[in-house]
Amino acid sequence: MAFGDVKTPKGLQELNNFLADHSYIEGYVPSKADLSVFEALGKAPAGDYVHVQRWYRHIASFSSQERAAWGGQALPQVAGGKPTVAAPAKPAAAAADDDDDVDLFGSEDEEESAEAAKLKEERLAAYNAKKSKKPALIAKSSILLDVKPWDDETDMKEMEKSVRTIEMDGLLWGAAKLVPVGYGINKLQICCVIEDDKVSVDELQEKIQDFEDFVQSVDIAAFNKI
Repeated sequence: MAFGDVKTPKGLQELNNFLADHSYIEGYVPSKADLSVFEALGKAPAGDYVHVQRWYRHIASFSSQERAAWGGQALPQVAGGKPTVAAPAKPAAAAADDDDDVDLFGSEDEEESAEAAKLKEERLAAYNAKKSKKPALIAKSSILLDVKPWDDETDMKEMEKSVRTIEMDGLLWGAAKLVPVGYGINKLQICCVIEDDKVSVDELQEKIQDFEDFVQSVDIAAFNKI
């Protein structure tokens, strides 16, 4: 998806227009395309680019390890604001090889002695300490919800405002749009990202359905693990 140079007002406006109806640069989950534009921007833009600002804050909420998993190492900047793929860092590969080369128990033929036992204990402690420093990834899901009104007289703007008032630890609302379903009735299609261990999808649906003046039903249109 080409937006031109996102460092310019024209490129930013094109990106802002695109994100008005999309949660991500490609598809319904974060990808390498989001990482490329995120790195090209460098920071959230000032001014009336509300959709870009919302998208930038959302991508920034992921850890560097999570963003790296979308498509490799973070992308460095080059002239013109366009990102380029960085070559894998050799020290990281060497560090991974170190795990395979650790000999926890020494040679089977080595004579057991106080010195050998101490060496094994030190190696085991160093190995466990190294493993414990590896960060644990946070399980997240991207959900696309269909929120259906009672009839064509339902105020859809107020419906969306009501839905976005729901705040839960581990819940982040994304883009939304109206989709025609027939007879002059539109449904609200809204995207959100949740942390699986913190947010129950069933509870989230119940909270939305509590807005009985607006909401007839809530369905899951798409559900993807991140």
